[in-house]
Amino acid sequence: MPKPLPFREVKRRLESVGFRQVSQRGSHIKFEFESEDGTRTAVVPNHREVAVGTLRSIVRQAGVDPALLLE
Repeated sequence: MPKPLPFREVKRRLESVGFRQVSQRGSHIKFEFESEDGTRTAVVPNHREVAVGTLRSIVRQAGVDPALLLE
């Protein structure tokens, strides 16, 4: 069963695969990854803990291997 992750850990893992922080609106931070296939965008809430359902949504938005965020 996956566990919630702290925002700082989610940010670190996204940045480790090439995402970069591009903007922020309130407590939500937008990360982008540019490739030859286009730009992938993931919006991550800057909360103490990011819930498991939110992590699944981030995985879908980012198009990354689910193991990256859902251990």
